[in-house]
Amino acid sequence: MAEKAMVLFSGGVDSTTCLGLAMERFGRENVIALSIVYGQKHEKEVESARKILEYYGIKGLELDLTPIFAHSDCSLLSHSHREISKGSYSDQLKEQKGAPVTTYVPFRNGLFLASAASMALSMGCSRIYYGAHGDDAAGNAYPDCGEAFFDGMNQAVYEGSGRALRIEAPFINRDKARVVAEGLRLGVPYELTWSCYEGGERPCGRCGTCIDRQKAFEANHVADPALRAG
Repeated sequence: MAEKAMVLFSGGVDSTTCLGLAMERFGRENVIALSIVYGQKHEKEVESARKILEYYGIKGLELDLTPIFAHSDCSLLSHSHREISKGSYSDQLKEQKGAPVTTYVPFRNGLFLASAASMALSMGCSRIYYGAHGDDAAGNAYPDCGEAFFDGMNQAVYEGSGRALRIEAPFINRDKARVVAEGLRLGVPYELTWSCYEGGERPCGRCGTCIDRQKAFEANHVADPALRAG
């Protein structure tokens, strides 16, 4: 029987590249995409995820975990009155004095991976893919994207599943430029992806994820197709 994989899929650059890698390895028919709504301001990423799945001909799953974050004042959440910080993550970390950036949602990836593990086991998957990369983990910006976190969660899921399920984080030691390079090789439809935390008609170009994305495409000597599409 062919192995199956579940991909945590937001509709952004990293998760879409993960989706491409999973399809290359397991075959399109053996890949399940799981998109999670958690009360984020940039709901546009969910719309992007649906468009990308339609492009690939994959049926995705959606899970709403919004109530879990009801008590968080993270600036990324729609009920928060805090503005999303502008500037690069390195600049934001200086302001935070080494604490996670204000768009860090409390243990979000831990919750996502635990939820995905339960669903993946129920659906006969042996792998979960998630798109954490080295730039997100750098300087503790997003602690649930780091290698130590990944190792711990992978071990917990592996043991807790009766050693039937593992987590794959193919970009954990790569920067975003290398993620984009891999996606370009795979022919990922980056023009359909969405990254901006503001969720407007066009990327704001000033939030941390916009800046990271622009630098990653520039490093590969290509224009960001999402900007051209906008």
